[in-house]
Amino acid sequence: MDLVMVIAPLIIVGGILVYVIKRLEYKNNKGSLGKKKSKGEQNLLDSLIPMGTLFGLVIGVFIDMFSSFSLAIMASIGAGIGCLVGYFAYESYSKVGN
Repeated sequence: MDLVMVIAPLIIVGGILVYVIKRLEYKNNKGSLGKKKSKGEQNLLDSLIPMGTLFGLVIGVFIDMFSSFSLAIMASIGAGIGCLVGYFAYESYSKVGN
C-alpha cells in the first residue's frame, strides 16, 4: 500500500503534465498559440502556467497542514493541478480581446 501512495501522485501529475505539454506542442505546430498585442499582456499570458503551478504548490502545502497525507504527495498533486488550472487560464486569456 505504501508503494501505491508513492506511485499514484507521480502517475496523476505525470498524466497532467503530458496532457499540457502535448496540447501546447499541438497548438505550436498548428500555429495557434496565444498572441497578445502589448508586451505586458504577452508576459502575463506566458506566465499563467508557471504561476498556476506555484499557486497549486502553495495550496497543496497549506492543505497538507490540515490533512494526514505527506508533504511530498500534497505538494506534487497541488503543483500538477495548479499547472492544469494555469493551462486553462492560458487558454481562456489567449482568446480574450486579441
